[in-house]
Amino acid sequence: MQKVAIVGLGFMGTMHAQIYQQLRDATLVAVVDKQQAKARSALAKLGLEAAVFGTLEQMLRACEVDVVDVCLPTDLHASFSLKALAAGKHVFCEKPLALTKEEGRIIAAAAKKAGAFFQVGQCIRFWPEYMAFEAFVKSRKAGRLLSLSLQRRASRPSYSAGDWLNDGKRSGGAALDLHIHDTDFVHHLLGAPGAVSSVGTKDPSGWSHIFTRYHYKNLVVTAEGGWNYPPNWGFQMAFQAVFERGAVEYDCGASPTMTVTLGGGKKRPLAYKNPGAGESSTGAGNLSSLGGYYNELSEFISCLQKKKSPQIATVDQAADSLVTTLAEIQSATTGRTIKISQPKTKKIS
Repeated sequence: MQKVAIVGLGFMGTMHAQIYQQLRDATLVAVVDKQQAKARSALAKLGLEAAVFGTLEQMLRACEVDVVDVCLPTDLHASFSLKALAAGKHVFCEKPLALTKEEGRIIAAAAKKAGAFFQVGQCIRFWPEYMAFEAFVKSRKAGRLLSLSLQRRASRPSYSAGDWLNDGKRSGGAALDLHIHDTDFVHHLLGAPGAVSSVGTKDPSGWSHIFTRYHYKNLVVTAEGGWNYPPNWGFQMAFQAVFERGAVEYDCGASPTMTVTLGGGKKRPLAYKNPGAGESSTGAGNLSSLGGYYNELSEFISCLQKKKSPQIATVDQAADSLVTTLAEIQSATTGRTIKISQPKTKKIS
């Protein structure tokens, strides 16, 4: 049984707490949150019992834990991850890994030195429909992938503590907090691009809408991500993929969510496995399903149980995706195409 401490019981921390309730090999034993009374109230609403502390240091002195799950604002990811690693704990850290590529590499080096397991919450790698699409690409049922276009669009976030998401210095804006999901999935599917060309819209929250072309040979890949839509606009994640002999389309708001058209056949649903993890009761954020979040934490806990290092959404992979997203921001800022200088990760297609 893996004993877990969550650091930061906001929207994502509460989501994670609900998942640990359902994982047979994990138990939530502690929560670290400056707003201790609020954290206790949130735990009570979920029917959970865990010790609550105001600081990570207090928790580490008082509790025996195996895992520290960092669900704090992005500008705190590096310092808290490094403290947990120094204390000999395994770490799950929400995305993005950090705000700068230097911080990302420091965390990755520290995890390696500590010999700790470290996974990052790049949950789209574990999202049921995206996993099914990955399998479809690998199957070659429609031949070679010719083009892929991804979208992630949202109303401006209003649910973060102290509105930190709309502070570009803390969150990196929509480019680094929202759009990085698609950049990371592109890495997962195709490896690192040779370069990126981006344009976008900037406001006090940072790059609030970004459009990117990822440079690959004989393949067109683009992604769009933004959270500058009107308050009641909602949320959409979607993609369209064209192959030599077919096409796959996904839209989280459609029914069915994902379809495939092969050769001269008609468009039909493309099946995917849903983990059946239930719904979120947080009442905030863009998505209600626990599916992708459940899959990623289930995988992490399974790796710990087996004493096997995670292979998906690793700290090195997250650091690579961070480098590319920061290059996109640099491209949008300067109007230039930016080359990506980093080791290329394995592609699946």
